[in-house]
Amino acid sequence: MVSVLFVCLGNICRSPTAEGVFRHLVANEGLADRIRVDSAGMGSWHIGQPPDKRAQGAAWRRGIDLSKQRGRQTKPQDFERFDYVIAMDRANFASLKSICPKGHERRIHMFLDFAPDVPESEVPDPYYGGPGGFDVVLDMIEAASKGLLEDIRKTQL
Repeated sequence: MVSVLFVCLGNICRSPTAEGVFRHLVANEGLADRIRVDSAGMGSWHIGQPPDKRAQGAAWRRGIDLSKQRGRQTKPQDFERFDYVIAMDRANFASLKSICPKGHERRIHMFLDFAPDVPESEVPDPYYGGPGGFDVVLDMIEAASKGLLEDIRKTQL
């Protein structure tokens, strides 16, 4: 079983969207029994809360249901439980490195590194923007999810 954890700041916009998109892709590819997917936030503000309604709406319009997800905070133990710990931006990447137990640093990745055709290096936080920002983020996440799955197929399965 390969395991993937998506991480953003609060676990209500980007990382739950990535979890939902990647889980949907994995299921459509018939790999749900071989790849485990989760998401978490660096902060504790939204523990137990569902994803942002705007994120849910944008995902729903693409056939992806985020409504059952609940926010949780990233823990050092996650580096032992997950093969891939995926940061949405450089700040989250740095925060993950700061709590990562020695020997597990290789598990941390920037999400858009898996989307070489996307010109940005970070998935922007759509929380304070308008609803269109959630669609832009979804486009980036879909591209990176395909690249991540390709990487997992080449190196893990």
